Amino acid sequence: MKVLILNRQQVKELLPMRACMVVLAEAFKAYSRGDAVQPLRTIMKVPGSGGVLASMPGYDGASEALAVKLITVFHNTSEGPFDSHQGLVALFSSEHGNLLAIMDAIEITAIRTAAASGVATEALARKDATTLAILGAGVQAKSHFYAMTEARNIQSVRIWNRTEENARKLAEELSQESSLDISVSDSAQTTVTDAHIVCTTTAATEPILQGAWLSDGTHVNAVGASVRKWRELDTDAVVKSKLYVDSREAATNEAGDFLIPRSEGAVSDDHILGEIGEVLDGTVKGRQSPEETTLFKSLGMAVEDVSVAHHLYHEAHKQEMGVWVEM
Repeated sequence: MKVLILNRQQVKELLPMRACMVVLAEAFKAYSRGDAVQPLRTIMKVPGSGGVLASMPGYDGASEALAVKLITVFHNTSEGPFDSHQGLVALFSSEHGNLLAIMDAIEITAIRTAAASGVATEALARKDATTLAILGAGVQAKSHFYAMTEARNIQSVRIWNRTEENARKLAEELSQESSLDISVSDSAQTTVTDAHIVCTTTAATEPILQGAWLSDGTHVNAVGASVRKWRELDTDAVVKSKLYVDSREAATNEAGDFLIPRSEGAVSDDHILGEIGEVLDGTVKGRQSPEETTLFKSLGMAVEDVSVAHHLYHEAHKQEMGVWVEM
């Protein structure tokens, strides 16, 4: 049995942001229609390290793809040679169950997480949105820059990070690639004031974005907090926003940005207006006016990795990339 191996660079070359957004839009619709299967992810804390090991299996009915992502998240790696997120995606045949491919999950996660926000931004942000605020300066901050410039005609970008040096490094790197007006702000509040689109991509466990700072008509992509007790947004930011999620089940079980305001009695489950797949399918309404504040809470779904892995497998065949290994 021969198995395809794709490394990080090969994944990057085979998965442009726009292509990933197209794949995910179909996966989101399949999930919301009930044409995908994904249990809640299994997360194991690693004693003494603060890290976790997560397993995310899933099946995408749209592509008949079967896969599992195994990933570690260690936020103590910022000063070393390792990324905070590391792992692999294993793709299987949904007909016979045989292993088809093993792919680097670092690049898949980096691209597909931002691409999911890109899909949501195309569906929910104002059409005339031109100003982007990014809170964070890591892998997802950079990837979200590419996704947002795909989704809207962005003209100016403001970046904030708790470590200002990291924000400046990212701004310099992006300025070398782009002619957009890219600047670094000295506070989160300054960064998001009057921004049309805000992306929170941090490892914060307490709010770094306050609802009082958001202007009417802003669209927010909340990405960083992925467990029950962590959040990047304060309660006011959630209350004042029309809230959409990638998965209702996941949001009501795992999203601290939603669960903490709910525990305070500020919102109920009805505050979640719909899944982004329902908006794309037209079964749930998205933005209804330029003045509405919209919020997409993204936890990341196994079906995203499954659909992307399926796409990569076939693109690798077409472009004759990767290494085949006899197992």
